[in-house]
Amino acid sequence: MADYDQIYDLVLKLVKEGGALIKETISRPKNVEVKSCDVDLVTETDKQVEKLLMDGISSKFPDHRFIGEETTASGVKVELTDSPTWIIDPVDGTMNFVHGFPHTCISIALVDKKIPQIGMVYNPVMEQLFTARKGKGAFLNGKPIHVSDVKEMKKAILMFEMGTSRDPAKMKIVMENLAILAPLIHGTRALGSAALNMCMVALGGADCNFEYGIHAWDIAAGDIIVREAGGVCIDPSGGPFDVLSRRVLCASTQELADEVTKVLVQYYPERD
Repeated sequence: MADYDQIYDLVLKLVKEGGALIKETISRPKNVEVKSCDVDLVTETDKQVEKLLMDGISSKFPDHRFIGEETTASGVKVELTDSPTWIIDPVDGTMNFVHGFPHTCISIALVDKKIPQIGMVYNPVMEQLFTARKGKGAFLNGKPIHVSDVKEMKKAILMFEMGTSRDPAKMKIVMENLAILAPLIHGTRALGSAALNMCMVALGGADCNFEYGIHAWDIAAGDIIVREAGGVCIDPSGGPFDVLSRRVLCASTQELADEVTKVLVQYYPERD
């Protein structure tokens, strides 16, 4: 059986080291590269943090595999096997990081035999460290957190993002869903980071979050953190969550999740 205590301690140390790098560089001029479109960005810090995490884990656990945003962007095919696999976004909210907007984070999750075991989301600028382990609960800076008890859309704050794609077909559905949901809910919020949006649900500050077009590395850590905080994480159609589907809906309660899925216009991007 894997020693998840040892693994957790190592990765927590690495995440804090990576976070220090983000905090140190967020206010500096950056060398910014464009990926899929003008709003899909990568910086040298993204690459440095991902390398720090991968090298640090590999040095102690050479049999562990990785699905990382920047390695995948360079052409490595996403493959989730039964092997212990780390799903990593070294800087989730790169647009925020580029602009110096303080909601940016490291998102990292361990999936073993396709079962999430560890999740960490660390915003070093705001000093928010969200953590979870399977069966052990979810925490913010070491203190237990729990989702809200909201069951109705009319009482819910919904995290809602435009995303990093400007594909006209997707944007049409994004705007349709905003028009549908806005009159039905208490309000909308957006932090510009899928991982942090999910953590707001885990924290109980928001009640629901959904998004199309995100990637496994944006949502894998948030998935286990929300679940361990007592929430639900499903496909926006109402089916089971699939980390490679590029679709997610998480909510404080199953009742709220079901209500939201009934009104959403669906969109199915190409899988990871």
